[in-house]
Amino acid sequence: MELMRRMTPAEKLQRTFEFSALVRAFGEAGLRRRHPDASDREIFLRSARLTLGAELYNKVYGAELPL
Repeated sequence: MELMRRMTPAEKLQRTFEFSALVRAFGEAGLRRRHPDASDREIFLRSARLTLGAELYNKVYGAELPL
């Protein structure tokens, strides 16, 4: 906690971005484990669907990926 208190707002924001990227990478790794033959595009779309939810995903990407 002391390290967090000493960080500048810019440093805290940078850590937030790094943590967000790490969480995304773990999520994509899980998708790759479940779908080992999936292309990068398919992993991206599956991740987008999980992140956005089905309704918003369908508005943005249509039915590009049958899940």
